[in-house]
Amino acid sequence: MAEEKGREPAADAAEEELSDEKLNELRLIRREKLKKLKEAGRDPFVNETWDVTAKSGEIKDAYEDWEEKEVSIAGRIMAFRHMGKASFVDIQDGRGRIQLYVRQDAITPEEYEVFLTYDIGDIVGVEGSVFKTRHGEISVKVSRIVLLTKSLQILPNKRQGLKDPELRYRQRYVDLIMNPEVREAFLTRNKVIKEIKRYLEEDEGFLEVDTPILTIIAGGANARPFVTHHNTLDLDMRLRISNELFLKRLTVGGFERIYEMGKMFRNEGMDRNHNPEFTSMELYQAYGQMEDVMRLTENIVSKAALAATGSMVITYQGKQFDLTPPWDRISMTEAVNKWLGVDFATIETDAEAIAVAKKFELEDADKLVRGTVISELFEKFCEDYLEGPVFLTGHPVEISPLAKRDPADPRITRRFEAYINTWEIANGFSELNDPIDQLQRFKDQQAQLEAGDDEAHPMDEDFVNALEVGLPPTGGLGVGIDRVVMLIADVPSIRDVILFPTMKPEA
Repeated sequence: MAEEKGREPAADAAEEELSDEKLNELRLIRREKLKKLKEAGRDPFVNETWDVTAKSGEIKDAYEDWEEKEVSIAGRIMAFRHMGKASFVDIQDGRGRIQLYVRQDAITPEEYEVFLTYDIGDIVGVEGSVFKTRHGEISVKVSRIVLLTKSLQILPNKRQGLKDPELRYRQRYVDLIMNPEVREAFLTRNKVIKEIKRYLEEDEGFLEVDTPILTIIAGGANARPFVTHHNTLDLDMRLRISNELFLKRLTVGGFERIYEMGKMFRNEGMDRNHNPEFTSMELYQAYGQMEDVMRLTENIVSKAALAATGSMVITYQGKQFDLTPPWDRISMTEAVNKWLGVDFATIETDAEAIAVAKKFELEDADKLVRGTVISELFEKFCEDYLEGPVFLTGHPVEISPLAKRDPADPRITRRFEAYINTWEIANGFSELNDPIDQLQRFKDQQAQLEAGDDEAHPMDEDFVNALEVGLPPTGGLGVGIDRVVMLIADVPSIRDVILFPTMKPEA
């Protein structure tokens, strides 16, 4: 088929990447078409409702129910095949693609001539009847086709597609058009979030609440916050790094089972598992403890996988993980002993621990204490062995300023982290509700902050006051929603489950 004058190469025939010069030429052609449409009194950006009665996926999934029925559909043109007095067009809507069969004698020669000026990327409304071509392709025989939106940009061609990750994330709108699997990842995200909320509210009786995003004190975690300024109050403020301390205040106030899912912000590095803006879910169960929220963690993740994929056994990048409860458990000292051969049951003093730290060449070894040596040895040498799903327990008190001490060993806390694929996907503990102990831990953290550790936890006197009012025994949990979705959707980067990830501006 010869190309018509002023037309772009058909998407299904374009085999070469277009040069910048050619792209500019094609964009000018589109603007000229836009001008002519307006001059002819045809609105290229229709200001009316198009009554959609069917989606492509619905028609294809249940063809027998739709055969020979009249439908009204709408979507974006993705391919043209012109054959004289008839044309085949592929359009894409929110449920997939479907073929249109457009005959000149079905829509009048004048309308057919206008139709021939449409381009790849244009959005059209279509009326017609459902049928199968002689090749068995489910299609719509068009009786009316209307240009709803004129596209002035050029979509990537079929062969080259949109593969550059940086460009995909910057132009997510094009990514979603060109790469159907991207849409599937975000549909999976939606299923995961819906199931988590359903489970917590319907099965466990939790109440969803909202807490501040803009705060004076960014507490609840050890992380560097983003700082901004409120002009009217002449006050520096911070985006939250966690919602933990506000949720605990609500637990003090009498809300016994609460959760919040929302955005957190940490001024930290970026990699395949980290984005400065991310989604976290935190919950608090009054009169509960660490074991209670460990059970919740197993159920949240396994039920989300079941709802999204139909199974509690998932495959991530070629590796299989059975999320069915109960999950394995290992303590931090057990992990260090297992993979490094260092038994901290026989190491009692800071001096002995520092000697171990120097042996393993930990940074600033002389500034460490027994608890931080255990933590750093685990993070540097053992974390990558935790394929999981597995619960890591026995965190030293020095790295857990908000968790209760373990009565059997006050040097560690009643805390756990859940690992899958060597990633931490959840963190929970029996919440510290002793205001005197909490005040001292805040003082210790404040000293670290003043010594230059900008990730240390700041003093929060009002939170100490809330604990003095009385926090019941409470189990708390935080789940990294983006990482859970990554695993269930089987995508390689956190940017693949965040619609608009943080990007460095183009030069």
